[in-house]
Amino acid sequence: MAFGKNATRVLLVLMVMCARSTAKRPAAKEGAAPAPAPEAGASEASGARGIFDITNVGATSDGKTDCSKELQEAWKSACGAAGQATVLIPKGEFLAGPLNFSGPCKGDVTIHIDGTLLGTNDLPKYNGGSWINILKVNNLVITGSGTIDGQGANVYTKDPAEAKAFPNSLVLDFVKNGTVSGITLLNSKFFHINIYMSDDVKIENLTITAPGDSPNTDGIHIGDSTNINVTDTTIGTGDDCISIGGGSSHIIVTGVTCGPGQGISVGCLGRYKDEKDVSDVTVKDCVLRSSTNGVRVKTYENAVKSITASKLTFENIKMEDVANPIIIDQNYCPEKVCTAKSKSAVTVKDVIFRNITGTSSTPAAVSLLCSDKQPCSGVELIDVNVEYSGENNKTIGVCNNAKGTAKDTLQALACLA
Repeated sequence: MAFGKNATRVLLVLMVMCARSTAKRPAAKEGAAPAPAPEAGASEASGARGIFDITNVGATSDGKTDCSKELQEAWKSACGAAGQATVLIPKGEFLAGPLNFSGPCKGDVTIHIDGTLLGTNDLPKYNGGSWINILKVNNLVITGSGTIDGQGANVYTKDPAEAKAFPNSLVLDFVKNGTVSGITLLNSKFFHINIYMSDDVKIENLTITAPGDSPNTDGIHIGDSTNINVTDTTIGTGDDCISIGGGSSHIIVTGVTCGPGQGISVGCLGRYKDEKDVSDVTVKDCVLRSSTNGVRVKTYENAVKSITASKLTFENIKMEDVANPIIIDQNYCPEKVCTAKSKSAVTVKDVIFRNITGTSSTPAAVSLLCSDKQPCSGVELIDVNVEYSGENNKTIGVCNNAKGTAKDTLQALACLA
């Protein structure tokens, strides 16, 4: 019996080592020292072969026992190891409160998730912060076949005024050269992934899921970051599938399936005084299904900062019964407390909508609602053919203060001045 258990453990280690070799490891900095060979006879609990299994330091996979201490211990050991190291979360359910995985690390770290991490519902433990916080880590990989489950159903029915105190599930702050791939994120209490002040991060092959009526459960939010690529990911939540905030540039979103949710959005912009411009955003080869918006640019009606959103391209998008498939909204004010109607100080220019097809659940398949103070300019509608799928009405385009050109576009949608 003991021999069987040891054989199983050896097999698990070999499987993880194979996964590490095939996962997309970001290129390490030039001159990084190679990982030292493990000492003969070194125990697996001490990180033999660079693997730090949380069960070897006492984590219990019953889904009820708090494993925060063991997860922090495994991170500390892996982050302090030279070369490549892995924090292994094996199959099973592991409950955890707030986790702070901080760098800089001595080598390159992989967090390999094959089990399920469960976010505690003891809300005071988060103290207004997030759940899994990764800070100042370079050359990071998060991968595996497991799940990060925020257990958000416990908070979805609470007073919306409390929502800002709920934790994001996974936060990447000041991360450079990272990859998140393969895992599932489920039922976050707030945003599922929040990327801030990061550079060269790849998000790929994820599944992100929450109920369509769950508030503030954005799939991926990107802010003040550059060179972020989101590819081949399926997102269905109660808020934006992807939202791109101020200070972001060179963002590429490809192969994303979105729905339910509020679409793929640039913004909301101009709401905070420290916001910066957004530029060079490309969203292409995506499918949106039954979402409440399609591709959207939204700026705050009472903008407190004059910033610019430019060089935005949305192309090769398939809409399937989507409300508001193409929308620029410079009168965005979700709390309905704005006073400066149509006075947005945010400039929106050089926006291309190309090869967008499919069906709209609302008659207005195109809504370009720009500010009279700062009209949109350089907008292009090229090969846009989205038609209203309902009856007793017709497909229309609505353009207010929007300047640009239309080419090979359904005549009813070619409303640009």
